[in-house]
Amino acid sequence: MKFTITFLMLISIMSFSFAQQKPIPLYPKGVPNSKKAPATYIEKLDQNSFLSGVTVPTITPYFPANGTANGAAVVICPGGGYGGLSMVNEGSTIAEAFNKIGVTAFVLIYRLPSDDIMVDKTIGPLQDAQRAIQMIRQNAANWNINPNKVGIIGFSAGGHLASTVITHFDKPVIENSANINLRPDFGILLYPVISFGPQAHVGSRENLIGKNPSQELVDLYSNEKQVTANTPPTFLVHAEDDNVVPVQNSLMFYDALLQNKVKAEIHIYQAGGHGFGLHNWTTKDMWFDRLTNWMDENGWLKK
Repeated sequence: MKFTITFLMLISIMSFSFAQQKPIPLYPKGVPNSKKAPATYIEKLDQNSFLSGVTVPTITPYFPANGTANGAAVVICPGGGYGGLSMVNEGSTIAEAFNKIGVTAFVLIYRLPSDDIMVDKTIGPLQDAQRAIQMIRQNAANWNINPNKVGIIGFSAGGHLASTVITHFDKPVIENSANINLRPDFGILLYPVISFGPQAHVGSRENLIGKNPSQELVDLYSNEKQVTANTPPTFLVHAEDDNVVPVQNSLMFYDALLQNKVKAEIHIYQAGGHGFGLHNWTTKDMWFDRLTNWMDENGWLKK
């Protein structure tokens, strides 16, 4: 009953047009890497549209208006320090913006890493994000999507998840007997957590890999160290005065992209802090306009 109420609240809060569909469970036959949740582990959506206690991961599709879809699709990973999900500021609002440029958007509700509900919490969020890419490509024809134009965007800790997806795609953590391509065609990272080293957002790191992780695990999820020449083209946005996730996270990832000759674009604003979502109110510049231009230049917006 509590699960049903939470989802009804989500549908109400996230609704902005008839184009939004109901959440689709990622694992209709059972969630992998899961344990039975204790009675105290309950899905909650607070007054700020911050979702926690996720046990049933889903994607919610948002389709462009009839006749405007260009075949591109994007998975949206809201942030929240791997402790929750910012469902409107970094979820439905972003989906609406993508719909306006003809891109089908999927808001991902991923499990937050927890020993209470997972056998291995370090791979839980990545499983859900990889499954989202897999599911979209499997259903591409039904959803009017070009399977070669599927990307991912993430904010803050959701940016860490997105950066993991674009650098760990050759290390599947889900069942993939059909050999579906798990490599996104492009990545978009907004004030992302990237490194688990000295510039880490400590809360995100501890939530994902624990307070006393091995150096091997720290390096594995310090995604600036995981970039290769096969990392997909990436667009990054950060504010210089971000005092939650240091701007060096984006700079390190961008430098790694350059070293590996991966096409990339980065926008660093002098102000804006952390968590500004679609609108950085300190500037008249719109990062989403810059993103639209970049996507168009790379052919993802062409029908």
